Amino acid sequence: MGVRPLIRFLRVVLAALAGLTLAGAPALAQDRRPLILISIDGFRAEYLERGLTPTLGALAEGGVRARAMRPSFPVNTYPNHYSLVTGLRPDRHGLTDNTMIDAARPELKFSMGARDQVQDRFWWDGGEPIWVTAERQGVKAATLFWPGSEAPVHGVRPSIWQLYDETLPAFDRVDRLLGWLDLPAGERPGLMALYFETVDTIGHHEGPDSPELNAAVRTVDLSLARLVAGLKARGLLDQVNIVIVSDHGMAPISPDRLIVLDEQYPADAFRWITMGSMAGLIPADAGAERLLVGRHDHYECWRKGEMPARLKYGSHPRIPPVMCLADTGWTLTTRERQSQRPMTRPGGAHGYDPEDPMMQAIFIAHGPAFRPGVVLAPFDNVSVYPLLARLLDLTPAPNDGDPADTAAALR
Repeated sequence: MGVRPLIRFLRVVLAALAGLTLAGAPALAQDRRPLILISIDGFRAEYLERGLTPTLGALAEGGVRARAMRPSFPVNTYPNHYSLVTGLRPDRHGLTDNTMIDAARPELKFSMGARDQVQDRFWWDGGEPIWVTAERQGVKAATLFWPGSEAPVHGVRPSIWQLYDETLPAFDRVDRLLGWLDLPAGERPGLMALYFETVDTIGHHEGPDSPELNAAVRTVDLSLARLVAGLKARGLLDQVNIVIVSDHGMAPISPDRLIVLDEQYPADAFRWITMGSMAGLIPADAGAERLLVGRHDHYECWRKGEMPARLKYGSHPRIPPVMCLADTGWTLTTRERQSQRPMTRPGGAHGYDPEDPMMQAIFIAHGPAFRPGVVLAPFDNVSVYPLLARLLDLTPAPNDGDPADTAAALR
């Protein structure tokens, strides 16, 4: 062997050895690109076509976008945010809805507003979120308000996290993230997750076709423009990978499309756990169950184990015995609920059939890992987690995602 071939051979051998630990497992990449994961809650895929989002448009044009991303069922905030970061469907990770009960905690009803439960790993340990995967494999993670990040899931929290504070302005959230990038190398997170709720909040209050909703969409896009400007100022825009998602879309609702269940059935026929676009019910007896199950005007009810297979939902113990799903735009309620929380004007809601175009979410990615100008076919949101793991050079936990869904996006 000549000198030059020998040198090339030795370089290959040394490179291979450098990629192994003493135990023979792949070592963590030392040049891992930082990854920024951003959720815009309630951002319907169609909002991108309104001409209100030049920053999102530019990131998509210079990177990757999906024509749409299908949410998991149920199409609600906590289940889908946890599916995005665990790669598991709600039926597997256990966040089966925004509100739920568990036989092991019969005195409690989990809800988004109950901070003691939001911080209790009991509700979250059914999945392994990407920040836990990262921390376990030596990558520091920082989260700002991503659902689930307040709890020590499997005993692990992100290196940097904060209690949810809806009053923290969007620009301040962006500046907080940029500050993480300014930390010394040994303290700088490799994974950063950021959450915006304004589009969802305004969508509920004013409806998805309102001027107020359009203003909220513009505001979030301006916040992302601030992020892009901050990355450019640091020379990092082409050095970090950015993945922007939403959890679900939004549909218009109104008081003239109410379904008052206890006007159709005896008031003591069921106890309800959730109500709205979906209803989770506990029937009083077998007779009441038979009355509830089936197709009705503007909604359908199933026994939990008999839900349509395409929903991939109905086996987890936290799911009530009977689940009802309203047609898009209709709302399930009771007289008591309507008296306590009356719907008196049009607004917006999610939670409907995940195949409905109004429920579709967004996926945009930009950075050195991504091929520019790629448009992906619609895919299920559980495929985001294996992509995140690949971008961070992590071994993913078992999940329901399919890496092939996003493979065309990668260089």
